[in-house]
Amino acid sequence: MRAAPTILHLDMDAFYASVEQASKPSLRGKAVIVGGLGPRGVVATASYEARRFGVHSAMPMGQARRLCPNGAYLIPRFTLYRQVSDIVMAMLRELSPLVEPLSLDEAFVDLEAGGVAFDSDSARATGERLRADIRAATGLSGSVGLAGSKMLAKVASEEAKPAGLLLIEPGTERELLAPMSVRTLPGVGPATGEHLRRAGITTVGELAEAGEDELVRMVGRAHGAGLYRMALGLDDRPVVAERDAKSVSVEDTFDVDLHDRVRIRGEVQRLADRCVQRLRGSGHSGRTIVLKVRRYDFSTLTRSETLRGPTDDPAVVREAAARLLEAVDTTGGVRLLGVGVTGLADYTQEDLFAQSSAAEAEAEAEAEHEHADDGAGGAGGGAEAEAAGGGTGPSEGQERPREPQEAPERRWTAGSDVRHVLYGPGWVQGSGVGRVTVRFERPGSEPGRVRTFRVDDPDLEPSDPLPLVGDLS
Repeated sequence: MRAAPTILHLDMDAFYASVEQASKPSLRGKAVIVGGLGPRGVVATASYEARRFGVHSAMPMGQARRLCPNGAYLIPRFTLYRQVSDIVMAMLRELSPLVEPLSLDEAFVDLEAGGVAFDSDSARATGERLRADIRAATGLSGSVGLAGSKMLAKVASEEAKPAGLLLIEPGTERELLAPMSVRTLPGVGPATGEHLRRAGITTVGELAEAGEDELVRMVGRAHGAGLYRMALGLDDRPVVAERDAKSVSVEDTFDVDLHDRVRIRGEVQRLADRCVQRLRGSGHSGRTIVLKVRRYDFSTLTRSETLRGPTDDPAVVREAAARLLEAVDTTGGVRLLGVGVTGLADYTQEDLFAQSSAAEAEAEAEAEHEHADDGAGGAGGGAEAEAAGGGTGPSEGQERPREPQEAPERRWTAGSDVRHVLYGPGWVQGSGVGRVTVRFERPGSEPGRVRTFRVDDPDLEPSDPLPLVGDLS
């Protein structure tokens, strides 16, 4: 514990939803829910307007729609969220070399290490200036907690929400914590909270009064001793500048269980490529490939394979993931697939045999494609292929006319960015029955007009998100 409140915790307010409201003027002040839009989707973030209806993160999207039927339901746009996060984290690193990011929208900062605060007054001034700078650079609000420890700084930022600042003066910790719920403390989840409630302990003050011996008896030595220290406001953990990533992974939950083995293999290959993109983006390679399969009955299987050395080669990861899939029974159906890489390193030691095998396979596939009968067709996205039907084809050397193929219908997901040749940038409000509805507006503009187009309108194209402030061209 420090004698001055020089540990700062920043938590951006309803981050994903706030970014969407800032970039879509027509949604300001409206209930906005960001997450998976399918029947098995989960809420990632809800705006404060949506929270009044009882919507919260990790809630099934179907339940959220029942609670808030008139809300705006949007897909996450992680590219934009990371851009905004980079701006905010850069501001924090200007304050101190000791910045400990916890997520895209949350971090601890050691103000004393940066020489910007040594007492309550300077810490408060730094926190207020940070909030103002974030607002000016991003148009968003963040809540700031200041205290002599990480635990208390996080508690303070939570109490300051939304868009506030709370400083906990050293010596007042126990008085502040006493009336709070035990769920306020880190590590006290629903199960531990319910266990304590049955013992008559519902507040932090009651937790402190119970004493260390009683808490050890109730929840075990390691957890009980830690709970008692937290109830007293004691926390000596330092702010750690670098938190090494232990793994990189991606996964998808499917609206309808997958049964077709070819489709499942295709999805695993696609996930492997996405995983490698994320791996390379973090500047790492990895040695162990992990496959995650959640089946129709919610049973989850994990299989892994360790390579001879670290790699970031997509062909190597695809091959390993495909081998792992062969050992999994998927006949009953698959609701979730995931591919990950662990054993991270900052260098690569390529698996030459795997690369050679992949190159040979690609060469064979190309040769087959060149000599394939023109009548053979493939299903959408390369995930599933169907052989052409039987029958007598043209003799060798005779050219067979190609069957006309319809272009696949473009999908427009609610919340995604688009640009129209005449109307400029906008975002998808919804689509269906061959039509897509777009609202044309940009960050900082007035709420824009809504127009409807055919889904295959050549003048409408997907677009990159515009920055929240600055150059919006």
